[in-house]
Amino acid sequence: MSEEIVLHVKGLKKAFGAVIAADNLDVQVPAAARLSLIGSNGAGKTTFVNMVTGYMKPDSGQILLYGDNVVGFSPRRISRMGVCRSFQIPQLCESMTPVDNLIVAGTIASRQKASFFRPVHDRQNVDRALEMLARFGLTDYADQPVEQLPGGVRKLIDIAMALVSQPRVLLLDEPTSGVSSEEKFPLMDRVMAALAGEKAAVIFVEHDMEVVTRYADRVLAFYSGDIIADDTPERVLADPKVQEFVTGTAR
Repeated sequence: MSEEIVLHVKGLKKAFGAVIAADNLDVQVPAAARLSLIGSNGAGKTTFVNMVTGYMKPDSGQILLYGDNVVGFSPRRISRMGVCRSFQIPQLCESMTPVDNLIVAGTIASRQKASFFRPVHDRQNVDRALEMLARFGLTDYADQPVEQLPGGVRKLIDIAMALVSQPRVLLLDEPTSGVSSEEKFPLMDRVMAALAGEKAAVIFVEHDMEVVTRYADRVLAFYSGDIIADDTPERVLADPKVQEFVTGTAR
């Protein structure tokens, strides 16, 4: 039985003047994939994520979500179609609690009229927020202002907000950046535990090869807007081009 493809990027191109950020990319992502994007700064990883999520329009090509081309759609429309993301710097209202942040994310996803200034505190929204915090092991932080919480906890809340709408594709932009080396594996363990049983394809940008090897089942290596390797972590990290242009381990 063939795999169900939830996301198919075809012939995707993007340039900023003479700088090629995406050079005719073609990527298929099946449901429940655990896919990592690696590459040096400026290789095209974040541009790829921004185009898939609607924050940037490609110069040409298609972004197919379950066969529907979403190029030109707004980030909110794409989110409501099932493509959600977290950010390298968590996008949270710091004066509010994690519960309120999650309630806002959930009510917006369900098309209720809500904002960071007016979360909708009905029982369903509150229960959903508390259940999501429990999945990430964050119940003890539920009623504390976000501004008082550690960086790793903020990262987890941001990811929980992306997951609360039950996405088909979840993109995580450097989930372990800004956390200590001692925190990176516990943080990713919590993320993967929260995703257990979800059908969402997970695509995460990562610079730490230990994290890539441990949590990805497939890796795309970017260089100058091109994908120079696409395979299992072990095979990609052993590729001579990847060792030369990405990891700097070529001998």
